[in-house]
Amino acid sequence: MPDQTPPRALRWAVAGSVIVMIAAGGLFYYAAQMAAAKRQANHDQVQVTIASHSCEPNALTVPAGRASFRIVNRSDRAVEWEILDGVLVIEERENIAPGLSQVINANLLPGDYTITCGLLSNPRGTLHVTPTAASDAAAKARPAMLAFVGPLSEYRVYLSSQGAALIKTVTALEQAIAAGDLPQAQALYLPARAAYQRLAPAAQRLAQLDNGINARADYFEKREQDPQFVGFHRIEYGLFQQRNLDGLAPIAQRLLTDVTALKQQLLAQSLPPEQLVNILVRNLDNLAQVRAGSGEEERYSHSDLNGFAGNLDASRKVVELLRPLLAKSAAPLLATIDSALGDLDAELGGFKVDEGFASYDSVSAEQRQQIGDKAKALAVALDGIDPALGLSGL
Repeated sequence: MPDQTPPRALRWAVAGSVIVMIAAGGLFYYAAQMAAAKRQANHDQVQVTIASHSCEPNALTVPAGRASFRIVNRSDRAVEWEILDGVLVIEERENIAPGLSQVINANLLPGDYTITCGLLSNPRGTLHVTPTAASDAAAKARPAMLAFVGPLSEYRVYLSSQGAALIKTVTALEQAIAAGDLPQAQALYLPARAAYQRLAPAAQRLAQLDNGINARADYFEKREQDPQFVGFHRIEYGLFQQRNLDGLAPIAQRLLTDVTALKQQLLAQSLPPEQLVNILVRNLDNLAQVRAGSGEEERYSHSDLNGFAGNLDASRKVVELLRPLLAKSAAPLLATIDSALGDLDAELGGFKVDEGFASYDSVSAEQRQQIGDKAKALAVALDGIDPALGLSGL
């Protein structure tokens, strides 16, 4: 009778096939699970598509709490998308490139909000946020506000003093433009911008007014030639790109009017304690994700480092105001924040020249990445303050 035992090679081949099938099955299962998780994550996102003159959809309803919006840009230029509570910016994403998308994550309280749609001239939409059991519980668990009265009062003093400094520097800039003194106006643009950047985290909550002061040309139909393009960057364009003062006198007068109104509105608006740090985090995230890499904030004067230093000053001030509370309840976090502040300060300090900073077009891509990384690290550290002080989830 012939031997029925399979040759050893055949046995190994069969065993190998079984192992391959098992491994393939495992990989298929893993891939399927990952795909399902991705589909669930994408399913939880609300997608908004921005076209040249409209958004789809432009009326949204979401439950209170964490919400995620994927903003898809189908227009032919970089755009922004914002969530507004009245005149106040709750969340935003700037410089979404054509053909690309970005995600905005927001912690929303119940209520009705407005949403912008790319160009400032486009129709605004609506966002309705419905209450949930979790949002009701969070409202009931809100910590006592007495501990925050001092820091918030001192922050108002800071806004008042910095608002006065902004008005003073813009007045000097307006006078130089009115006198036809181009070199003087160019020199005075820098301290005026630095004064604005120390207020920027708070000022950017006031959407309409801040658009008049700080909007870039991209957000207008005809860009630099659009009559609605005013404010700092229109003046910057005239001073450093065109290098003449033609048509700048009325724009400088309008800027002075707007920064005067800005100070008044900043002092008139109440700032909830949970927004005190949030406005800094949003400002630093924008610095890290957009402004540091692109150099677009001061594209004509290349004075970006001047503004970054102003943003750092604003962050340092808020940390100082909250230091007693943090030292008591979150000393390790405070040490991390101080380290991140020092790192960004040292990074910017490396570009100091005389009384100012080097031109940003002389900063390499690698150096810009380092600045962005340091700003992001500071944003992450600051983002831990609200949970440490019992303000998260509000």
